[in-house]
Amino acid sequence: MTETEKTSNELVEIAAAAASSKKAQNIVIMDMQKVLPVTDYFLVASGTSVPQVQAIADAIDEKLTEAGWQFLHKEGYREARWVLLDYGVFVAHIFVNEERQFYNLEQLWSSAPARVYED
Repeated sequence: MTETEKTSNELVEIAAAAASSKKAQNIVIMDMQKVLPVTDYFLVASGTSVPQVQAIADAIDEKLTEAGWQFLHKEGYREARWVLLDYGVFVAHIFVNEERQFYNLEQLWSSAPARVYED
């Protein structure tokens, strides 16, 4: 494992723990390294409401800022139906449940190895 892979894996784990701390549902980490050339991992999680999705995104941002990382790009925060946080080495996708079911990233990228995050 290279240092970059180790770092990206550690960062996505920090993000998953932060999402879990805000009671995110069905947290899935997808290994995109052999599927996409632009990022190592997707973190996919959902919340039951717009305020919860925002709280999950805020918790991820807070914990990664503490770890010395800033997102490169953030989308969808105001509406918070699907918030995307791009950290370069991984991308967090936080959905309200209905949007997650509609977009179904796990099926769209089903060739990527995936695992459910467990505390």
